[in-house]
Amino acid sequence: MKYENLTVEKDEGIALVSLNRPGSNNTLSVDLMLELEALADELQSDLDTRAVVFTGTGKNFCLGADVMDPKQAEIATGPVLKRYRGYSVGPRMITKLNQIPQITIAAINGICLGGGTCIASALDFRIGADNCRCGLPENNLGMNLSWLALPLITNLLGPAKAKRFVILSKNESAQTLYNWGWLDEIIPADKLKERAVEMAKEYAAKAPLTTQMIKRSVNTLVQALDQPIMHMDSEQFILSTMTEDFKEGIEALLQRRPPIFKGK
Repeated sequence: MKYENLTVEKDEGIALVSLNRPGSNNTLSVDLMLELEALADELQSDLDTRAVVFTGTGKNFCLGADVMDPKQAEIATGPVLKRYRGYSVGPRMITKLNQIPQITIAAINGICLGGGTCIASALDFRIGADNCRCGLPENNLGMNLSWLALPLITNLLGPAKAKRFVILSKNESAQTLYNWGWLDEIIPADKLKERAVEMAKEYAAKAPLTTQMIKRSVNTLVQALDQPIMHMDSEQFILSTMTEDFKEGIEALLQRRPPIFKGK
């Protein structure tokens, strides 16, 4: 498949995938999400690739959903049923990225927010540049964390740190994320891609059948309750975005002031 919003380079069993919308800080347009989904489908039948590195072109990894994308705006309008079906793109993308059979590594450069943090959490490992910062700003906007990411983050951090990360919605430093166990390594920014590819080669050198079986089994063990718990993910998002608190969160963001939430 020809990609317009991704670059995919394959060499010696390693695929280097770059989110390629640097002019928009690699924000997630509908088209980019569909391309990530298509890539995940393609990797299901790719027997030559054994490890996949995801990174961002330019300064930042990904600044979350593209609120300027006309297709995103179209999803958010109309009947609730239409929105419900439209909002399935994000959760479906995260699920397919999580189910890629090969070992997956996020090489996080610069800032990683919202949907970008969800993508990184869906992968097997996360390496961060020493100057990277990651966050989940949804609760600052009166929104729930959707895209089936909450259990993924809880599995990585444990309940207390997951609550802190998601509820306080702060952009955390690389060192904090490493101390919490969300980042597996911190690397100087100019060595990030080199180290990610080196790590990918370590896993690619292992027997592919058993490596992929182990990955699938571990994921099945830790994610066994995810779907039964998160089946209302999109419904919660629709509900939260219909509240006065959501409107206040957006207005406060645009006016660059702290929001005043009233539970309405």
